[in-house]
Amino acid sequence: MAVIGYARVSTFEQTLDLQRDALHEAGAVCIYEDKASGKTADRPELVHCLKALRDGDTLVVWRLDRLGRNLQDLIRIVNDLEARSIKFKSLKEAVDTSGPAGKLVFHLFAALAEFERELVRERTLAGLEAARARGRKGGRPQRLDSKQQRAALAMMKNREMSVAEIGRHFGVSRSTLYSLQAASRQSTELS
Repeated sequence: MAVIGYARVSTFEQTLDLQRDALHEAGAVCIYEDKASGKTADRPELVHCLKALRDGDTLVVWRLDRLGRNLQDLIRIVNDLEARSIKFKSLKEAVDTSGPAGKLVFHLFAALAEFERELVRERTLAGLEAARARGRKGGRPQRLDSKQQRAALAMMKNREMSVAEIGRHFGVSRSTLYSLQAASRQSTELS
């Protein structure tokens, strides 16, 4: 039933002293430390910390943003801890999942994050629908117009040139031609 600390600073100029002192004061017997941006997934000491934690242990961080890159990442990590019967404490926000009130607070964070994801998804879908209604379609512009597409497909069917040569002729890659061929087959099958 050890108390394990995790500390992270974003840049090498920042110091871990403040976090280290707070974690020791909270009873951490071992502290894992990363010096990396929260934006990056490369946090080797966090990986070691999570592997070292055992059933009944407590993970303590100075602030919530020290643990997760974003709210979804934080929720994923804390849910994983909970599934492994590991308690979690954040000192600044006074989150403590060892009791029912702390679990409630954290699950409220999770519910708000899910709500935010749904709002973003709805706005994105509404924006795409509005763009389609105005006649705009998504994706990159096609490299070949319909006349060039028919010519390229005919050349591929007749095998008068290799696919690489056809690609050079039209200024497109072989994968573009193979995608065109697959789309043509699919539309023929649907007809």
